[in-house]
Amino acid sequence: MAEYKLLLPSMGEGVMEATVITWLFNEGDQVKEDDSVVEIATDKVDSDVPTPVSGKIVKILKQKDEVAKVGEAIAILEIEGEGGSTASEEVKTETSTPDAETIKAIEEPLNPTATSHVEFSGDLYLSPLVKSIAQQENISESELKTIKGNGLEGRITKEDILAHVANRGNQPTPQTAPVQQAVSVPAPKAVASPTPATTISTSAGDEIIPMDRMRKIIAENMVKAKQIAPHVTSFIETDVTNVVKWRAKNKDMFEKREGEKLTFMPIFVKAIVKAIQDFPMINVSINGDNIIKKKNINIGMATALPDGNLIVPVIKNADQLSLSGLAKAINDLAYRARNKKLRPEDTQGATYTISNVGSFGNLMGTPIIPQPQVAIMAIGAIVKKPAVLETKDGDVIAIRQLMFMSHSYDHRVVDGSLGGMMLKHVHDYLQNWDMNTEI
Repeated sequence: MAEYKLLLPSMGEGVMEATVITWLFNEGDQVKEDDSVVEIATDKVDSDVPTPVSGKIVKILKQKDEVAKVGEAIAILEIEGEGGSTASEEVKTETSTPDAETIKAIEEPLNPTATSHVEFSGDLYLSPLVKSIAQQENISESELKTIKGNGLEGRITKEDILAHVANRGNQPTPQTAPVQQAVSVPAPKAVASPTPATTISTSAGDEIIPMDRMRKIIAENMVKAKQIAPHVTSFIETDVTNVVKWRAKNKDMFEKREGEKLTFMPIFVKAIVKAIQDFPMINVSINGDNIIKKKNINIGMATALPDGNLIVPVIKNADQLSLSGLAKAINDLAYRARNKKLRPEDTQGATYTISNVGSFGNLMGTPIIPQPQVAIMAIGAIVKKPAVLETKDGDVIAIRQLMFMSHSYDHRVVDGSLGGMMLKHVHDYLQNWDMNTEI
């Protein structure tokens, strides 16, 4: 029999550790390949960790509520075969011989609290091992982008970065790289929540409910977002009668053909994406005195969970999806969000967010901008109302399907003209929706 160390797998760029929520098996239990053995929680999402091998759990190394770092062993399994093994394929296959200092950096556990001035943006994928070496060697992002990666899809391997370190004296200085490549997006600095001057008193019969882990994260993020960005909100009322009629005409056909529900959300997302393409400076982030214009259009979709908490899964490259593709992506993310099946990467990389407050029957709302984005749109409930229509024979009053939209934006970089025009274009796309649009 052989010993196998089950490691905490990589969970996406920027996720360096996770908290054990509960073990689904006990010591002594037999598990099969691909069985989910433990539930973990990151600061973004909860997920399961499967085992890549079959065997018996002989030792659980990380107990409930303990924190494990990416690449750290969380359990030991007994499997068929001889000799020991680990789940770290990268460590097994890379065979270069670094110097003593680099070996020490690799073997030490990753420590997110360690002092380091090196930060990397989300568009540069680095394994935890490579990132650790880069931080130890104080290699900037601009310098990393000069390294030719020989890994999968051009990713930088350990051998690539060690070879770069060995020949670093002959490399161009990172200051020669273009400015736009050198810009990184550091996480917002922690902002302490305001502390009440006095303790809040309670009365007989009051119930004290401790916040759960996710609610604490939401609270912290909302406070940061309001303290960082000066919010401005614009409103508009839109006639979506054509949208309502078009969906009613197509929803049964679409469900029969695709096995998917056709909601209003893919239509709203499509209109928002088109408006972002009209006004790309709404699809930006702020890094100090620099504005980072995002190439990808990734739409965050605020989703209420059954327990009352909120999560924002992300539709990646929404501009490249058809209406049918958007419908499938949205349904998939919403389903997995409500059933705790999201992966950490499903909640990362949003460049703009939509919140459907109308799903709760609300007419409008003033949502908080998620950092580091600079804008968010709230969609209100669709309500039948009498409205004035202009016709060739004069004005008439008719029953129409009307909806309010609100657009909150960061006044540091988005002025009223840009924020208002963006909202107006979404309004125009929805109000003039083509009844012959194919799906």
